[in-house]
Amino acid sequence: MLMNRRRFVKNSLAAAIAASLPVNDGLAALLGPSAKVTADIDAVTGDGAEVTLGRAAIQELADSLRGDLLLPGHAAYEDARHVINASINKYPALIVQPRGVADIRSAVNFARESRLLTAVKCGGHSHSGKSTCNGGLMIDLSKHHRNVLVDPQRKIAQVSGGSLLGDMDHETMSFGLVTTAGTVSHTGVGGLTLGGGFGRLARRFGLSMDNVLGYEIVTPDGEFRRASADEDPDLYWGLRGGGGNFGVVTNFEFRLHEMNREVIGGTIGFPLQEARQVLNFYADYALEAPDELGLELVMFGSSPENSLIMLPLCYCGPHKQVEPILKKVRSAGTVIMDNVGPMDYVALQRSGDLSDPRAIGSYTKSGFLSKLSPSFIDAAVTSFEAREGRNTVFAIQHAGGAISRVAPNETAFPHRGINFIPLLIIDWPIDSNAREHVAWLKETWNRFEPELEGFYTNDLIDETQEQVDRNYLGNYGRLVALKNKYDPTNLFRLNANVRPTA
Repeated sequence: MLMNRRRFVKNSLAAAIAASLPVNDGLAALLGPSAKVTADIDAVTGDGAEVTLGRAAIQELADSLRGDLLLPGHAAYEDARHVINASINKYPALIVQPRGVADIRSAVNFARESRLLTAVKCGGHSHSGKSTCNGGLMIDLSKHHRNVLVDPQRKIAQVSGGSLLGDMDHETMSFGLVTTAGTVSHTGVGGLTLGGGFGRLARRFGLSMDNVLGYEIVTPDGEFRRASADEDPDLYWGLRGGGGNFGVVTNFEFRLHEMNREVIGGTIGFPLQEARQVLNFYADYALEAPDELGLELVMFGSSPENSLIMLPLCYCGPHKQVEPILKKVRSAGTVIMDNVGPMDYVALQRSGDLSDPRAIGSYTKSGFLSKLSPSFIDAAVTSFEAREGRNTVFAIQHAGGAISRVAPNETAFPHRGINFIPLLIIDWPIDSNAREHVAWLKETWNRFEPELEGFYTNDLIDETQEQVDRNYLGNYGRLVALKNKYDPTNLFRLNANVRPTA
């Protein structure tokens, strides 16, 4: 989704490591099989207890890896510990960057045996920072565990768990094949797909997870398993929407679809003064639009003179049928911006990358709706007008279509009747005080919540455990049973957590 995101500028905070996390001299190293560990290291368990990791155990972990073990004090550690949201500033006790399944198994076994707080990072797009942690183990798949292998005859892609969406789009579209894959190319395939996977093509081809034919996963016991409709179907069900609750997915097998590489894409913009008119149009037309059209809505304002309401779109159907659709969209108001035209789909997928906010802090809330009511539209417009010119974005992603043609209990993701995904985003310079901005967004979001029908677990920020449980709707009990079976100690808890009861 277009969210005016900006490029990341890394923070130089190496001097704060010692104050943030107890470390020892002699551990400031990038450890490989030949390295010698000379001291213990302090860490924390999943329940927050302090624990000391013996140097012999750390050495054994280092010796078992083909990839890298990073400890505080090394430049590679400083880069790896960061995530997209610059307001998240955490220091893992150690970071494993695996080069394959064997390394992932070693990391998971080490985490389980030491009862470590454990985070899994791919693209690092978790707004709440759950792909990193303070004092625990980060398993960073993004460095080495990336690969996409396309079988054009079978229309299948094998995608390693650390791959980014851009990796997958680039490889599959070279064969005229595609699957639903988010809207920002440096998003991780793993996090996006395990939580659901919305994107520009979801109305035509379903969610990302709806296109997964099989998973390969290292579960908390360190075992390597395959899950598909024919092999461990219960785990397969849970991985489609259950998030990272059941282990580290090492490979996804995606179903691919034929699609013309050239789509109709771009944005049609209108004066912000016409926001109510455009929103009312969108509320109606989005429900009747063809599946081939992904039509989003964005109200953006960085200054009074740079504020407008936009309808970004992607049409992936026959080009000869698009003109009546574009005429309809343009009728929403007074067009003051229009760059819609034929474009390369992979280029469209990358079009928001350079504006991703990485030198700033940000805070986001999202939810699900089946319809946009007059009261919701009024709250959106009045709230945005009050904040105009202060780096605020109100956006709505288009759902419905093929997403809705799956039963709520067919996968762990139950929210199949939704047509709209509203988001409210605010950002601020990282060196300024975030409190005012976050407080405003929370207060504003409270006006929307009575109408919401759940939320996207991939946008989890500070929801309570009760809200998380309730958000799984009728699928919650089955998810708990799976959690009891595969992760009874809740090793993988940094997610939209399903708490075990075993």
